[in-house]
Amino acid sequence: MKCKVHRLEVKRNHMQEQLEQFLNGLKGEVISVIPNVKPTFQLMGATAKVDFLLIVERID
Repeated sequence: MKCKVHRLEVKRNHMQEQLEQFLNGLKGEVISVIPNVKPTFQLMGATAKVDFLLIVERID
């Protein structure tokens, strides 16, 4: 079993459509989607932001 890891940058606009197009374009099977969450501080207090997604694909 071979795996490939893809990195998909997260941008607020049209992210759902970008993720859908990317996943539909993959040839193999998606094993997992891992978000990279980074803590940030704003006026309201501490929060978190997703910078990018790691997508693990199994290639046959």
